[in-house]
Amino acid sequence: MGKRILQQRAGKGGQQFRNRKHLHVAPARYPPPEDKTYKGVVIELLHDPGRWVPLAHVELENGVHYYIPAAEGMYVGQEVQIGPDATIAIGNTLPLSKIPEGTKVYNIELRPGDGGRLARQSGSYAIVVGRSGKYTLIQLPSKKQKSVLSTSRATIGVPAAAGRTEKPILKAGLSYYKWRAKAHKWPKVRGVAMNAVSHKFGGGSHQSVSIPSTVARNAPPGRKVGHIAARRTGRRKR
Repeated sequence: MGKRILQQRAGKGGQQFRNRKHLHVAPARYPPPEDKTYKGVVIELLHDPGRWVPLAHVELENGVHYYIPAAEGMYVGQEVQIGPDATIAIGNTLPLSKIPEGTKVYNIELRPGDGGRLARQSGSYAIVVGRSGKYTLIQLPSKKQKSVLSTSRATIGVPAAAGRTEKPILKAGLSYYKWRAKAHKWPKVRGVAMNAVSHKFGGGSHQSVSIPSTVARNAPPGRKVGHIAARRTGRRKR
């Protein structure tokens, strides 16, 4: 009888697979939208081990506290604004309809009031390209363009720690600690490289699946590896 495959172990949970939520300082999201513009001040810049970008702790004049990814150039004591009448300056948050074309923005809301979903990682800014009716066209870090409601909010600037990827990973141990903070199981071994007792694709005189890799959606956990509930199989017909 073989060992449990990785998917079975992960499904049960345990210390090796649980998300290390205690590493997150706080949720990074905007406060609920309002029609009034508020001024605030950056109280502190925090290192968040569960993210790859520092957080800015902002206190508004109405007493509301919130956290957002810090922008390059942000500093403790900086005055920021949030609202429809905020000025165009680094760290200020305002609707996309009020942001000029060509401006670099980040932490963009997909839907008004969701707190920010797009371009939140270090150095991954978006650019306001144009407008069409009630939608604003933005260019994402992937160079793809996306239409978002103009009432969605975004922050002016570029997320801090943009040079994070420039540091080389010189040994495998650094990758282990890099992904450990993200609750990502690393290294991830291929099934065909395992022994037959450890995986359905393991064993044999060569690294090949050797059996159909398409399985049903309701397959048992020990068999549910490969192309799960694939829409199509075989060569594509031209």
